[in-house]
Amino acid sequence: MSTDQQSSLLSEQDTGMLPRAQLLAGNLQAVLQRINSVAHSPNSVRLVAVSKLKPATDVLAVHERTGHTHFGENYSQELLEKAASLPTTINWHFIGALQTNKCKHLAEKIPNLWAVESVDAIKKANALEKGRAALLSTSPSTPKLRVYVQVNTSGEESKSGCQPTAAPALARHILEECKHLTLQGLMTIGSIARSQESVIPNEDFLTLKRVRDEVAKEVGVQSEELELSMGMSEDFEQAVGLGASNVRVGTTIFGERPPKKNDARDGASEQMA
Repeated sequence: MSTDQQSSLLSEQDTGMLPRAQLLAGNLQAVLQRINSVAHSPNSVRLVAVSKLKPATDVLAVHERTGHTHFGENYSQELLEKAASLPTTINWHFIGALQTNKCKHLAEKIPNLWAVESVDAIKKANALEKGRAALLSTSPSTPKLRVYVQVNTSGEESKSGCQPTAAPALARHILEECKHLTLQGLMTIGSIARSQESVIPNEDFLTLKRVRDEVAKEVGVQSEELELSMGMSEDFEQAVGLGASNVRVGTTIFGERPPKKNDARDGASEQMA
């Protein structure tokens, strides 16, 4: 990010965002405390602060005030714009429904894209591989791109993700054929209604753990080597209690979001956080 871009963002924050900056920083710290209160060990769960449809100044405020680095976006165009204007010390996660025709561009144009959490098909993995390979050919110090296999554990048509039975083959393909990608783990959106049945563990989280074990057996690694990305604002504490390694929390930190305007630049459907 250029000095002028940083100055522009900082100026906007200094003149009108200071109270909000304090609020956002406090919200993030409160979420971290809630995570650590149920985690099996302190600081063992990664928090991805989901900033979709929120201004870049919000991300900058949280990043500078707390030192938090992991932020998530649902829409490819929004991520491209924010990544271009914000510090490269941010580790971006793409967590939205993934369009094949956007994969190569994301992987190639955002060196600090830390992970894509919504890989649910071989053709998408191949497109991400092509993009990251192109970036590494000109910038060999760039790390491989981490990816999560997204599993549709609830069977809802509105949710993205591969079927649980398809996850092992997809994971094997990533490991064997995508040399510029790293298989980080598995991800699910899950059903909020199931989390709201407080006396019953969320079946989606239990399913993801089971599928993770099947994938680990298929590819010959220990289950613990594959992360579980599960849990959002409404249910991250239960997810952590059931073994989540990575949670995606948006509204609890940044507040309610405005409706997304129809935008032909990015047709990806929204996935909540």
